[in-house]
Amino acid sequence: MTDLATDYLDIDFLLTEQEIDLRSQVRQFVDDRIRPNINSWYEEAVFPQDLVKEMGSLGLLGMHLKGYGCGGRTAVEYGIAAMELEAGDSGIRTFVSVQGSLAMSAISKFGSEEQKQQWLPGMAAGELIGCFGLTEPTAGSDPANMLTRAERNGSGWVLNGAKRWIGLASIADVAIIWAGTDEGIRGFVVPTDTEGFLATPISEKLSMRASIQCDITLDDVRLPDSAVLPGVVGLRGPFSCLNEARYGILWGAMGAARDAYHAALAYASDRTQFGKPIASFQLTQQKLVDMVLEIQKGTLVALQTGRLKDVGRLRPEQISFGKLNNVRQAIEICRSARTILGGNGITLEYSPLRHANNLESVRTYEGTDEIHALIMGRAITGIPSFS
Repeated sequence: MTDLATDYLDIDFLLTEQEIDLRSQVRQFVDDRIRPNINSWYEEAVFPQDLVKEMGSLGLLGMHLKGYGCGGRTAVEYGIAAMELEAGDSGIRTFVSVQGSLAMSAISKFGSEEQKQQWLPGMAAGELIGCFGLTEPTAGSDPANMLTRAERNGSGWVLNGAKRWIGLASIADVAIIWAGTDEGIRGFVVPTDTEGFLATPISEKLSMRASIQCDITLDDVRLPDSAVLPGVVGLRGPFSCLNEARYGILWGAMGAARDAYHAALAYASDRTQFGKPIASFQLTQQKLVDMVLEIQKGTLVALQTGRLKDVGRLRPEQISFGKLNNVRQAIEICRSARTILGGNGITLEYSPLRHANNLESVRTYEGTDEIHALIMGRAITGIPSFS
């Protein structure tokens, strides 16, 4: 029989033995390598780069892609891994997302055979790191109006522009840069040691402190024609990759929420006030019940979304459903968990407020609440409310 405190609806019954085995493996990695260190990483704003090859050896990088050293795992398996990683910290799950769902996915979906051979095996192993340059200082939710340009120059290209909030850029070996051209928006595979490419970490963050986000400047970056991703023109390219990342987010957010709930439940069971544990108080039980309701519902949303993805039935607006709902609910769960911890909840000894802070970034990137609401609104009404 399932433990109602951890899996009220017995969702494990819906998982295969292989999915449960993978979850156990990733959960053990989180317990051994992330939980003992995350407080210091977060406080000191350090991304643990030594974990990259370990995650590669576990098959977590580009795990849902096929060939070229990638794991070829199912969408559900990738989602389960994302959930477990984000139970450790959003920053660690974000690394896996940027590497696999964005940079590697762009090369896998739209790259030439030469580009795939050159980059994907090393990225899957964690020997090479990638980043994905779409967002700009003045073009976040509206990438169609990006200012970065690529102009033809003889047999090659010259890129000029700027990108902002680009994960991993300062430690990346390769950047996927999206730029406007006379042909439409194109993707470029840019080795980060190319002259004119500069990535500067964004400091003084209140969120995602165990992660790296950067400003990128592109100053007459000269590239050969072979740097272009040949398989796509237009926003379909970056949006396809963004949907891969959004899919991982809707799983990951539930991992953060679950971890915050477990921290609150353990604290409420041990903390005594007025001669009895606070878990015995009605208002505390109400908070815990509300958390369980939303975590279980959100996990079912994630699982159904993954099953649809695995059989080729998933639509982009369904991903928006999961991203919007699960991140929004996860933030509320983490905030509620913090209240159960009282004043102790504002310290790094407990995870809920760290998760809540991180989720403010997750809520914003790969589409804000407003963008996903409008995507859903268009799907429901058939009327687009934005251009």
